[in-house]
Amino acid sequence: MQHQWHFSVLRLLFLCVVMFSLTCGPLFAQRNNNNNNNNNNNRNQSNTNRNQTGSGGSGSGGSGGGNIGDTEDVGTANSNRGGVLVNTSGVLSRSSVFDVGQLPQRQRDAARGSYSVPGDISAKSPMRCISLNRLEKAIIDAEGWVTDEQAFLAGIQRITHVFYFPESKDIVVAGPAEGWFPGPDGIMVGRQSLQPVCELQDLVLALRTYSPGKEVTEAVGCSIDPTKEGSARLARFQRLFSGSDRQAFVRGIRESIGMQTIQVHGIPATTNAAHMMVAADYRMKRIGLGLDNKPPVRGLVTFIDHTVPNAPDAAFRWFFVPDYESVILTEDRLGMELVGTGVKLVAENEIVSSTGERMVVSGELDPGSAAFTRSFTQLYPQIAERVPVFAQLRNWIDMLVCAAHIQREDFYGKSGWSMEFFACEEKYQLEVFTAPQEVEPLVGQVQVREQRSMLTLAPVGGGIVIDAEQALDADNAKSDKDKSIATRQSKIALNLPEGAWWWDVR
Repeated sequence: MQHQWHFSVLRLLFLCVVMFSLTCGPLFAQRNNNNNNNNNNNRNQSNTNRNQTGSGGSGSGGSGGGNIGDTEDVGTANSNRGGVLVNTSGVLSRSSVFDVGQLPQRQRDAARGSYSVPGDISAKSPMRCISLNRLEKAIIDAEGWVTDEQAFLAGIQRITHVFYFPESKDIVVAGPAEGWFPGPDGIMVGRQSLQPVCELQDLVLALRTYSPGKEVTEAVGCSIDPTKEGSARLARFQRLFSGSDRQAFVRGIRESIGMQTIQVHGIPATTNAAHMMVAADYRMKRIGLGLDNKPPVRGLVTFIDHTVPNAPDAAFRWFFVPDYESVILTEDRLGMELVGTGVKLVAENEIVSSTGERMVVSGELDPGSAAFTRSFTQLYPQIAERVPVFAQLRNWIDMLVCAAHIQREDFYGKSGWSMEFFACEEKYQLEVFTAPQEVEPLVGQVQVREQRSMLTLAPVGGGIVIDAEQALDADNAKSDKDKSIATRQSKIALNLPEGAWWWDVR
């Protein structure tokens, strides 16, 4: 009898799990698809009436778009990125959203099934090309209506090439592409790779940052830093605290530091790219301090597990910087290729030489900090596969380098392209998000076995510094010695039909 009762309970639980899977999986996918459609409206536009997207094409989100000038809830659109939430007051916090790589297969399948991309654009392509000036003209001809295909750059997942064609005056970006569907936090990811798709709003922001005739651009980036008052309070607390209560000590550190300040440099803080950079910086610090349960990939060395207690002059500020050795240029500089990971993580008092060697420029480098930054850099491609915000950061750096090259070589002047639509915030709005302003300090703890005590640490700041023009300097950019980029460019055909702006190269 008892066995029958156990069997009945197990059968009931099994049926509940099946019903939950069948019900919640599609709901999850549909919710993300609806969020995407709403976000596509919110992406570019001002404060008047809202038009729903997805009103045509294949599937529930197939060829929807947003009409420039239509939105609502400006300042809150798409504020949950990279597992990080920015509320309407500008306060950043960790959200409970899973990264797409952590979702069960059934939920990923349900999300794929709820969203389809029409036509050849859904096919996987090793190299998809987009003419920037033709893309802008297509949107202008549609009176500012942006389709999903345009908003997500025809499914390109990373810009690997930039070309200029003097005969047709096309400025072209290219890279691998595939169909896409909505991930758990609203970003679009590749149907097979699960890697984030590049977005028009970010590429346009990069082009504005290096727009026609603009003076030298300051470095783009962000930082999360304590206030002077917070640093002073922390020093005083550490000097005076004499108790043995671990929780009281951790609480005292948090309260002493207080809210940390978020700053965005080089671009408006109210843009999608600004949110993404801050999210990447914040997630990196959480990983380093062991606050996200476990590292996203095996073998990643965290800071908290390898630092040395009471290390003198220890540097607890970490910065993402570009891999400035990633650019290859053709002899006539009309073609460019980006290679490698594109991103490095370094400590504040550490620099990376042109040969890739890391050097400490002041003080002493904490062993845990050194191990963490080196490991994170080495494993960056694998981490980006698991945590999409780091792939987005890599793509953003690529976009800035591409835009800097377009400006430096004056492709604008050569082509006669003034970006009359993309460059104008009134016509194509990007500054529609709440600016991230502050965040609670992150405090990590680890058991020090030798001392049978807990080590409590909090990084005092850091961020992202992207000097895209430095990657194009003669000391960094490499020459297309084997003519592979020039050969590839010569094989790209531009006999496109009227209105076409993307095509595949086989």
